[in-house]
Amino acid sequence: MERVGIFTGTFDPFTVGHDSIVRRALPLFDRLVVAVAVSKLKNTDEEIAQRVDEIKAIYKDEPRVKVISYSDLTIDMAKREGAAFIVRGVRSVKDYEYEREQAEFNRKFGGLETVLLFAEPGLESVSSTLVRELKFFGRDVTEFLPR
Repeated sequence: MERVGIFTGTFDPFTVGHDSIVRRALPLFDRLVVAVAVSKLKNTDEEIAQRVDEIKAIYKDEPRVKVISYSDLTIDMAKREGAAFIVRGVRSVKDYEYEREQAEFNRKFGGLETVLLFAEPGLESVSSTLVRELKFFGRDVTEFLPR
């Protein structure tokens, strides 16, 4: 049976921290779906399509990575993709508590097991929010984005 994991997020933007999680999760699965969560209240269809395309470009040489967008419940998207696992990155105790609660929901209602990968040293402070704020104020954010 194929082991399929999903890695979900808004990825606004997709950072080196996200890339670290994808690369470290790949050996655990036959296929990893990077799923960009759509918020119609926050983003246009064009913004989401661009984000999906940018992430696809990062993994263009990795056939085990599939990049999609979705706008329904994560458990429903996981079922469509044949995934039994959800991969989440954890940077802090605060992240852990949030992910623990989500894991309970995902297991109870979707039969999904959650795999937590802790941030690599040096990446604990990297967040999409931080990168967006630095970019807004004209700072160079290239060190926080995958090449």
